This record gives sequence, C-alpha cells and structure tokens, in this order.
Amino acid sequence: MSLQDLLEVVPVGTDEEDFLRVIDFARLPRHVAIIMDGNGRWAQLRSKHRVEGHRAGILAVRDTVETAARLGIEVLTLYAFSIENWKRPESEVSVLMGLLKHYLRSELDTLLKNIIRFRLIGRAGELAPEIREELARAEERTAGDTGLQFNIALNYGGRAEISDAVKRLFAELLREGRTPESIGEQDLASHLYTAGQPDPDLLIRTSGELRVSNFLLWQIAYSEIWVTEVLWPDFRRRHLLQAIVEFQKRERRYGGIAPA
Repeated sequence: MSLQDLLEVVPVGTDEEDFLRVIDFARLPRHVAIIMDGNGRWAQLRSKHRVEGHRAGILAVRDTVETAARLGIEVLTLYAFSIENWKRPESEVSVLMGLLKHYLRSELDTLLKNIIRFRLIGRAGELAPEIREELARAEERTAGDTGLQFNIALNYGGRAEISDAVKRLFAELLREGRTPESIGEQDLASHLYTAGQPDPDLLIRTSGELRVSNFLLWQIAYSEIWVTEVLWPDFRRRHLLQAIVEFQKRERRYGGIAPA
C-alpha cells in the first residue's frame, strides 16, 4: 500500500498524518510484537469490572491488526494469554476465552478480506475443545493468505516454548542418529512456535511496565523495545505509528559498534 493510500484513512492535520509522512517505508520493522497490558487498570480507573477492560481491548486489537496490514508489516504477534494467566479468577478467564471466540468469529471475514494469515502460538492442547475448534477454523480458512502473518500468543510462555522446542529437537536427534555436538542455534530456532518467521524487530509494551513477562524470550534477543504509558484499550493506530517512528530513529548494531 502506498503512502497516499494510507493518508486517505487518517485525519488531516493530526499526529497520525505527521507520523506517516516521516516513516521510511523501506525500513519498516518486519516483525512487531506487542505485550498488551493494562486492561485491568483501564477498567479500574473507570470504576468498572476488569472484564470490561478486556472487552475494550478488542477494539485495540482490531485497530492494530488493520494498521499493521495496511502498512505492509510482515508479522504481528500479540500476547493475549500467558500460561501464568490461568491463576486469575475462573470468571475472568472464562470471559477472556469467550471474547477470543467472539473475535475469531466476528473478524474472520475481515482477516480474509485483507489476506491476513492467522496463527496460534502456544500450547493449544491445553485449551478447551470449543476454543481449539475456533482457532483451527481461523488457521485453516486463512492458511493460503499472503499478507500480514498475525500470531496470537495464547496459553503461551517463553520458557515453555523453548522447553517444547528442545523436546522436539531431541526427538529429531534420536530419529536421525545425530549427536548433541551437531546442534546449532538454527536447529533450536527451527523448532520454536515461530519457526520460519523473522524475529521481532520491535517489541512494544503498553501500560508503562518495564519487563518482558516471559514473552518470546529467544526471539527478542536483539529486538528494539518501545514502552508506552498508554493502557492497551486506548492503544490505537497513532501509537503504532509513533512506535515505528521511534524504532527508525535507533541504530541497530546487534552487539557490534557503530561505523566510524
């Protein structure tokens, strides 16, 4: 999509227009990962139940996915539900799963229209059958799409992902009769949930918290991190554009030094 096409969907004279005009579309992050945080605080500030924050967060998901697709970003990964989140009250978990099911049903046509490919990363086998069914349906229906790769991290943990990858790799070594000495970093990376995808160039965290929360621990080794005080339900297109502008101001050295 061209800059002109994008400018047609943003209000004139806003910071969104300003951000779009300074973004270098030849240097977009290939993969953007987002820790969606702050739903509970958003609700608390409005004297509402926590679940209302989760409901409001769906609008932020929709806006972010649409914006990433329009920009031409290759991969977007959203951290929706961690393994540790099962510790939350059963009623809250039930609402979260219901919202996910509703999102997949209501947004599938939009994903297809925008040739967005949907994929779950996480331990699907531990989810309820009806949730697995909806996830599998969305993955199957969008499998041939060639636009944005949209990952939802659900029942996900970075350490669990690495553990699962090691188990799969070990099983492969046994089948092929390989020795541990033959293993390289790429062997492990090829067994992660995100195998075949570029590592995140940009990691965004909302709500101002300064931690990575067990998210994509292997993949974010050299990600640029951008933290905003904005709570997830209030996160919109302008915030993603701002993050990209800030990303493009940074010099990525991957452990080296800047050229003289």
